[in-house]
Amino acid sequence: MTREKPWRGVMVATALPLGGEDLAPDFARYAEHCRWLVAGGCDGVVPNGSLGEYQTLTAEERTRVVETAVEAVGGDRVMPGIAAYGALEARRWAEQARDAGCGAVMLLPPNAYRADERAVFEHYREVARAGVPIVAYNNPLDTKVDLTPRLLARLHEEGLIVGVKEFTGDVRRAYELAELAPGLDLLVGSDDVLVELLLAGAVGWVAGYPNALPHSCAALYSAAAAGDLATALPLYRSLHPLLRWDSKTEFVQAIKLSMDLAGRPGGPCRPPRTPLTPEQEAAVRAATEKVLAEGLR
Repeated sequence: MTREKPWRGVMVATALPLGGEDLAPDFARYAEHCRWLVAGGCDGVVPNGSLGEYQTLTAEERTRVVETAVEAVGGDRVMPGIAAYGALEARRWAEQARDAGCGAVMLLPPNAYRADERAVFEHYREVARAGVPIVAYNNPLDTKVDLTPRLLARLHEEGLIVGVKEFTGDVRRAYELAELAPGLDLLVGSDDVLVELLLAGAVGWVAGYPNALPHSCAALYSAAAAGDLATALPLYRSLHPLLRWDSKTEFVQAIKLSMDLAGRPGGPCRPPRTPLTPEQEAAVRAATEKVLAEGLR
């Protein structure tokens, strides 16, 4: 069954298993991981995001990641990241996703330089020509371009975006966005403000930690979305020492370590990412082992 709005629900920004001397993608294990996430209660996957280390992939690898995900779980459950330095390249990635059968794509603003509003509009206009629904990704910490509620409302009014992955961690933006663009879907972008943004009206979660703990994360999402705080808050408190790693520079390494500990295909990262420091590894390991001992999966 085709999902009417395939960007909604728990959409996991998938980590990519890498191995061998050249750290090549293991596509068979990746396909199995995508299927496992959906079987574990998640609604879909977001390949080729930062967690998938897309910046280090060749064009051939990046294409095959999307095709693998679609073959594994169906295109209406796949929302690839299509970020690129140029709008023309980003549009080509949107076209590739469209042709592979994906139901939506996720797009950062221009990130090769500090773009002004005029450049942001032209960027999204160009990519929208591919004809696939676009979820904007607001991450001003990394891109230095802030998609403010006012700017997002204008992009939505022009029909260029259907939603936004909000990564600032500023919950106040949810209320302003609902006032300015009530038809624009808000997706949680930071694992550690999940409950706060769901209570503020978010309708989806582009999530990191379900890579290791899909069942518990899906249960947390469902409870918080339903306003069942008696169920959500104890679970949120248990998971939060891990969820907050999603907002740290070392989030890929941390989530992959948690995956390893949970018996999932985590493994190493490609350079320039380096392994966690001993102190960081100890903190992630202790927090992961604690939730696994509590029976959270």
